[in-house]
Amino acid sequence: MLIGEYTHTIDDKKRLSLPVKFRKELGKKIVITHGLDNCLFVYPENEWKKVSEKLANLGVGQSDSRGFNRFMLGGAVEVSVDSIGRILIPDFLKEFARLKNKVAVIGVHARAEIWDQKAWAGYKKEIEGKADALAQKLGDVGAI
Repeated sequence: MLIGEYTHTIDDKKRLSLPVKFRKELGKKIVITHGLDNCLFVYPENEWKKVSEKLANLGVGQSDSRGFNRFMLGGAVEVSVDSIGRILIPDFLKEFARLKNKVAVIGVHARAEIWDQKAWAGYKKEIEGKADALAQKLGDVGAI
């Protein structure tokens, strides 16, 4: 399970070092794609297969399904993790997530997320202010 929050730097050669605690679970080949809330989603190869199968089952009859499939699958890239745990994030994904030098790498159960550090700080502050209300809503539907 991927959990925790780590701050890392994209180096001069545009490489990002993955958190040491994530490397074994993510494996040597990962998939990076557009995420929600202007971050990137990072999946281990086996988890990506599950996600892509669910997306494929949405079908093509609904406009929303087609659009979301294009967003997630069209933006997906297989990336190799080098021997010391670094990855190269494609420029179009860096631009999408507005990644600069400092990034936050967040563990979210079966995936990791990559955020621009300042964007993450703002988002986290907003969510922290709503945590009690969110817990109440999730509790009402039996999620927690």
